[in-house]
Amino acid sequence: MTAFHLLLIDAQNDFCDLPAPARPALPVAGADADLHRVAALVREAGDALDAITLTLDSHHAYDVAHPGFWWADTWGAEVIPFTQITAAQVRAGQFQPRDPAALPRTLAYLDALEAQGRYTLMVWPVHCEVGTWGHQLHDAVREACADWELRRQRTSHVVFKGLNPWTEHYSALQAEVPDPADPETGLNRALIARLDTPGRLLIAGEAGSHCVRATVEHLVAHLPDPTSERLSRLTLLTDAISPVGGFEAQQAAFFEDMRQRGVRLATCAEVIAEMKA
Repeated sequence: MTAFHLLLIDAQNDFCDLPAPARPALPVAGADADLHRVAALVREAGDALDAITLTLDSHHAYDVAHPGFWWADTWGAEVIPFTQITAAQVRAGQFQPRDPAALPRTLAYLDALEAQGRYTLMVWPVHCEVGTWGHQLHDAVREACADWELRRQRTSHVVFKGLNPWTEHYSALQAEVPDPADPETGLNRALIARLDTPGRLLIAGEAGSHCVRATVEHLVAHLPDPTSERLSRLTLLTDAISPVGGFEAQQAAFFEDMRQRGVRLATCAEVIAEMKA
């Protein structure tokens, strides 16, 4: 019998397009429906799930990717969310860290980030702040996972990422620029080993343009045996992953890249039917 493992990435309130009066900080269109489908999968086919791994984006108010870290110019203007900042702009004085002493480290970070060519620093709204409602799991997911834990008499494995304010941490496996002084930002080999099982790894969560994409790209890059046969054990649940608005093309390119490498793309309903067969 095939074993299934669910990797659910950042299924948190702040990423969900929940109806009023909820006020998510960084809602992703479609995320609420995505996570209801994942919760249904856990409820309906949870007996076939051997393991659940939940990642939680976890931030402080003070963070290099939050508005309160920055001034827009030497006069102290606020930086609005969804502003991209480059090292060249900082050197030109268009943006500056509010703490002048942070300038050398900030520039070193931006230089290292841009050298990788994956992302430009994005100033996001303060989101998934530790201890807040926005940091918590989506209710339907939380309830489904709690029921699964009691039914299977085991716990979900929870992974926190993003606590270091000096680096962006989209991927659950490694920060964009690891901090040598913080092992939690380096490559999480224990998590790779946990995910590298003989069965099927189901992958869902938010957002497909950023955290899901970064996590899966790192996983594919660091699997000890990334053959097409091994990658075919990975399944992206395409109706349980949505992109940040304006980044739809990045998610589409990610899906196509993974498909060409051998990763399977399927819907929750298709996988539920297989799990219950």
